[in-house]
Amino acid sequence: MERCERGREEQDKSPGSITKDFSIGLLRLISVLIIFVVSVVVGFSLSSHIYQFFSLQTNQSYKNSTMAPMPATTSSKNFSVVLKYEEEDCLSMGSFISLKNLMDGMSDEELFWRASTMPKKVEYPCDRVPRVAFMFLTRGPLPMLPLWERFFKGHEKLFSIYVHARPGYELNVSNTSAFYGRQIPSQHVEWGSGSLVDAERRLLANALLDFSNERFMLLSESCIPIQNFPTVHQYLTGSSHSFVESYYNPARYRRWMWPTISPSDWRTGSQWFEMNRVLSATIVSDTKYYTVFRKHPKRSFHPEEHYIQTFLHMFHGSLNENRTVTWVDWSAAGLHPATFGKANITERFVQSIRNNGTLCSYNSAKTSVCYLFARKFEPSALEPLLNLSSSVMGF
Repeated sequence: MERCERGREEQDKSPGSITKDFSIGLLRLISVLIIFVVSVVVGFSLSSHIYQFFSLQTNQSYKNSTMAPMPATTSSKNFSVVLKYEEEDCLSMGSFISLKNLMDGMSDEELFWRASTMPKKVEYPCDRVPRVAFMFLTRGPLPMLPLWERFFKGHEKLFSIYVHARPGYELNVSNTSAFYGRQIPSQHVEWGSGSLVDAERRLLANALLDFSNERFMLLSESCIPIQNFPTVHQYLTGSSHSFVESYYNPARYRRWMWPTISPSDWRTGSQWFEMNRVLSATIVSDTKYYTVFRKHPKRSFHPEEHYIQTFLHMFHGSLNENRTVTWVDWSAAGLHPATFGKANITERFVQSIRNNGTLCSYNSAKTSVCYLFARKFEPSALEPLLNLSSSVMGF
């Protein structure tokens, strides 16, 4: 019996049996390897299809968001944005220096913070042509727009336009107009209140985001140019001073401004200013003095005629000419200046504004060219002004 058991064990350990077991093991190993390779290939194939699917969806979504027609306006509480954009490389130096698209979706606080950043290096890392930012603070339509279009024509690289209108209003111009897509996000503005200062700072902040802008001119819908564009551009970019009317007027001082602003520092002047880039950024960056002016809600206070005028007097008086470059007629007694319609527009009248016989300061010298713009002109004045623009105003 023992011998039989030993015989079976020796039979099991025979060379034929060992070879058979090895073949079976090898087949199993090969099967496992084949299954593994097939699984890897299938896995890579599925991953590739999934990646292509999501890439296609992402690209399609991006194309739809950038190329699909957008609604003319989108409104929220006290807020209106005109959406007119072009595709732009936001990381390029060219787009950083000179923005094509107006910024939206930011609160005033975010906008002012971004606009207050200034480079410490004086030199720019590119060829920079200084431009004039024309900032229109308007209640709605621009009746003098055809005259402005003629004024701007041919000088596209030397100016930028910004329009602050009432929320919900859309400026209806063709896509070839210099005003096309130039409305900024706006909020409600009430005459004689602090909301006017808010609108001015909003215009300045949007214009400051474009580093090509060097000078900043505030205008209304009733303003017109009385000099041609080359004269205006050279006059402003060549000036070492800003043009903000600022004079002492103690009658409007408010006692609650003490001690932040003393009676001796109080100043009054025309709302329609022109400033260089440094002063504009300083105005947008200010919090302390702006808060003092902004906190009083009374309409009769007119902070738009005091805030910038007082602030510049207190801290940057040497950089200001203390005069405006926008002519207006206050000869008639009243709360508002005289207005001019079709019957008033003659060659003699326009020339009397351009050359009114007075001298003013310019770069520490005297000049007879004191005004570049004029207001207040009614819509009926447009046609005769267009007839005189070439022969009298030079554009």
